[in-house]
Amino acid sequence: MSSDIPPWVLRRYEILWDAFGDKPFRFKDASSVLMERNKDAWEQVPIFLSELRKFGLLRVESDVKDAREEVYRLKSPKGESEESLGRGNLDALLKKAADLIRTRVDYKFILILLFLKRISDKWDAEFQEAYREVLAQGLSEEEAKAEALRGEYHLFNLPEEFRWESLRKDVNGLTERLSKGLKEIANLNPELKDVVDSVDFVQFAGNRENAEILRQLVELFSEKKLDNVSADVLGDAYEWILRYFAPTKAKEGEIYTPREVIKLLIEILDPKPLESVYDPACGSAGMLISAFKHVEEKFGKEEAGKVFLFGQEANQGILALAKMNMFIHDIRDVHLELGDTLLYPKFKEANGLKQFDVVVANPPWNQDGYDEDVLKKGEFWKQRFGFGFVPKQSADWAWIQHMLASAKDDSGRVGVVVDNGCLFRGGKEKAVRSAILEKDWVECVILLPEKLFYNTSAPGVILIFRKNKPAERKGKILFINASKEFEQHPEVRKLNILGERNIARIVEAYRRFSDEEGFVRVVSLDEVRSNDYSLNVTLYVMEEEEGEKIDIAREWKELKELEKEKQSIAEKLEQYVSEITRALGGQA
Repeated sequence: MSSDIPPWVLRRYEILWDAFGDKPFRFKDASSVLMERNKDAWEQVPIFLSELRKFGLLRVESDVKDAREEVYRLKSPKGESEESLGRGNLDALLKKAADLIRTRVDYKFILILLFLKRISDKWDAEFQEAYREVLAQGLSEEEAKAEALRGEYHLFNLPEEFRWESLRKDVNGLTERLSKGLKEIANLNPELKDVVDSVDFVQFAGNRENAEILRQLVELFSEKKLDNVSADVLGDAYEWILRYFAPTKAKEGEIYTPREVIKLLIEILDPKPLESVYDPACGSAGMLISAFKHVEEKFGKEEAGKVFLFGQEANQGILALAKMNMFIHDIRDVHLELGDTLLYPKFKEANGLKQFDVVVANPPWNQDGYDEDVLKKGEFWKQRFGFGFVPKQSADWAWIQHMLASAKDDSGRVGVVVDNGCLFRGGKEKAVRSAILEKDWVECVILLPEKLFYNTSAPGVILIFRKNKPAERKGKILFINASKEFEQHPEVRKLNILGERNIARIVEAYRRFSDEEGFVRVVSLDEVRSNDYSLNVTLYVMEEEEGEKIDIAREWKELKELEKEKQSIAEKLEQYVSEITRALGGQA
């Protein structure tokens, strides 16, 4: 892009590019964006568009739907030969990276290289923008370069020797430079501590084969610039890697919650601006990101920034993935902590747990080792486990109790994905379950289809709790049998997936809160009591069997024709018998 372009023109170009990219837009669209984001006056917009055309940054085309109308299309900031990397190209790039490592190498190396390339390319773009800005203010080229290096122009502190191009320029010593560079970047940027330095490249490249894989990965990522890729596209790419390797990691005990299940949960819980969202078993932060995106789609980016996100994860490596995931999605205001939630919850206020508007999680199912003796060693155990302790072999209802204790009394909504068995098992689990039911906090139970999850073919269940139910829902529980609401997974033959239509139908059933034969039923708390406090969905909602449709008129017609045929056959048989009898009589 030419350095002769005035900064005020570049500013409007960047705003429009962020809004539309290379997609067509109309004058009213440009006016709306510039007036909202830059407080420009409506009458100034034609001037800005004219200047963009003058510098070759804007094309004017005829509207294919109405030739009398004009549409605009921005040219790429890097020219026609270096278009911004789109979703398809980025997916193809990551597929190549995945094929390179297959199952021989931990996929986290791909994620860290992707993240490093992104922040390095962003740093370069920030430098160029700052350089042009201060150069236009009258500084000399040398002064402008020195000024553009200052930290206030950059999101991260990246000295030249640790930026991507410096790290990759010499194959010899690549591993050592990457390892040293990531450690230094973590030291210079406290928010990246235990994130970019969470894997050991030296150990990884200890053999010749892995060293060659690393070299190829670096060269592969060097092919494209990532500074202009939108946070949504890059975030989807990051999620694609997590999903691609989920079947393999599931065998190692790593849990990946399908994003469609998360979407269903978040649609039901419906977080809003100024509300807090907490995931006590946050994994790679998929639920928190989905909550942010839900608010963004309904209320806009600015309002999404007003959602307060909190998460805790017990695995250091997984927590690093969560923090990178947040950075990649351009979500900054989030609080993620390391620790065992059931024993050492990290979010506190005054003399107890911090409470939130929305609490959501897919904790480990049937987690072993959290019986009464263990839980009593944890913090705030009286506040959290007042409904009772759980058996050693399953912590499902310990997680649920922690989540309920973490939810606000007035606005608190809780959504949790659990194993189907915890709905009806007896013993200590039944004691806890019945006590919670008597509080009238259980609002909805959703039976999911089987084969949704990578680590088990068993059907999961979503439990929705609300401490302060609307008056019309008090004393009632909504049961949804969604066991047939699925599509074939597009990538993994043996798995199912919740399609958009399936999600919409389940959410609509939750909101409507009324019976639908074979799918939804509103059940009184008294009926649940009479069933020994079982929440087994199929006990209340049996899937409707499709009966055979009978066309009575057609069936009657066919029956009469059969009767005629039967009569005809009988007459022929009688004739045959008569002829045989006569023949035999003649012989006698």
